[in-house]
Amino acid sequence: MQGRTLLLDPRLNKATAFTEAEREKLGLIGLLPDGIETSQTHIHRVNTQLSHCTSQLEKYVYLSELADRNERLFYMLLRAEPEMLMPIVYTPTVGEACQQFGHIMRRPRGLYVSLKRRGKIKDVLRNWPEKDVRFIVVTDGERILGLGDQGVCGMGIPIGKLALYAGLGGVPPSVTLPVTLDVGTNNEVFLEDPLYPGMRQRRITGDEYTSFVDEFVDAVQEVFPHCCIQFEDFTNKTAIPLLERHRKRVCCFNDDIQGTAAVAVAGLFGACRIMKNKVRDQRVLFYGAGSAAIGIADLCVLQMTREGLPEAEALKRCFLMNSKGLVTAESVGLSDQQRRYAHANTPTKELLHVVEMVKPTALIGVSTIAGAFTPAVIAAMATLNPRPILFPYSNPTSKSECTAKDAIEHSQGRAIFAAGSPFPPLHYQGKLFVPGQGNNVYIYPAVGLAVYATEAKRVTDDMFLRAAESLAAQVTEEDLQVGLIYPPVAEIHPTLIKEAVDVATLIFDQGLAGVARPNDIDAFVRGKIYNPTY
Repeated sequence: MQGRTLLLDPRLNKATAFTEAEREKLGLIGLLPDGIETSQTHIHRVNTQLSHCTSQLEKYVYLSELADRNERLFYMLLRAEPEMLMPIVYTPTVGEACQQFGHIMRRPRGLYVSLKRRGKIKDVLRNWPEKDVRFIVVTDGERILGLGDQGVCGMGIPIGKLALYAGLGGVPPSVTLPVTLDVGTNNEVFLEDPLYPGMRQRRITGDEYTSFVDEFVDAVQEVFPHCCIQFEDFTNKTAIPLLERHRKRVCCFNDDIQGTAAVAVAGLFGACRIMKNKVRDQRVLFYGAGSAAIGIADLCVLQMTREGLPEAEALKRCFLMNSKGLVTAESVGLSDQQRRYAHANTPTKELLHVVEMVKPTALIGVSTIAGAFTPAVIAAMATLNPRPILFPYSNPTSKSECTAKDAIEHSQGRAIFAAGSPFPPLHYQGKLFVPGQGNNVYIYPAVGLAVYATEAKRVTDDMFLRAAESLAAQVTEEDLQVGLIYPPVAEIHPTLIKEAVDVATLIFDQGLAGVARPNDIDAFVRGKIYNPTY
């Protein structure tokens, strides 16, 4: 590839960083200014241009265009400055980007698999130019973050997730593929919007929906036989059934269930280090009873049993609360997964009353109800516990159950806090508090790199628990002193690589790898890491 064609290829283009010899050889003389620049000059220029953007959404659009013209520069920048760019490339800005997707869309990215292609999904997949796809992040757009049905505009989520796979986790971007299943939308605004780019019909459900997703999963096995599928942002009524339907026969996982569970359990590990006890000692109340809550609760129970608690006792230490109130033995319409946590308690609708009755040590929010952890609820948790654990994990920031400021102030500075979205450091009574961000980005890129390196045949809950253990072990005593129960975001790339090595070791130990066990697993995994430098 030479000349202007080369400059238009985002994976090969390095613009003014081409050397004089490369310009001569590749027919680039005259197509670029004569100055030869370094990647650091390019990063400086990008940062200067970002500084002129007037909103986070404008920065998101700029960075999307950067990825479309110079992929390596985009990933160099993301890896060098994760604190600055993660909130733009992913949460919380990606939520607004999905809401505006039809209005800001430039060059289409990923694959859109619509109902019109039933019976021909294999042909659609074969239209993708890369033939060795190892990771697909797929959504049907029905439950994007806490924003609800975004239809095909939910494509921003798979694109953002895979950007973090490559930039932070080191999975080569060439082996990743974002996919949106267009099964219609029930979003009235989009159905009326002339710029909505998807099919204008209401969502299919039931057997028709299941058979369509089945065809997609089966098509992936034929077209990309070494591919792992990550289900993303499916609604509660489909997420768990889809995972259970496919996890034992294909390499797949659901990040909203398993990734969220791992980052939450890692947070509990950190909290336990502060309190000098164990996960088995906690009583955990989940505000929200959907797939995320079930996933966290199940992994908590697994860890409690590993710490010696009988499963029946571990189940009794986890409580769910949904829109109807505390889930109890008297609740109706529960799924099998929810019924495991339906205990013989008095039905209660108010969160404050539930806290006072259940007496949890940890309150985890996965409800997308902003402000649900009121000052009274936080104060009640602080009355019950010397160090109350408060994890409002709902995304984006506008959906968080409470802010870091509220958690610290209304607990008199005693709360152990982490949220799904970033909150800035704050001072309370002369002490510095650094809120942790319990974001799945601390987990899924590491699991992804381990699966990619080992060519794992399946993804198991044990892998996520190992990732949680590895993540928590990398938190320093200095971090804990300021209330930080996850490693700093600035160090996320080396954090994820260490996790990936630990998960890869487990994959080999469990006999799930598709390649021979190397003598040095650490070196083996590190040898697979994508290097975006010129």
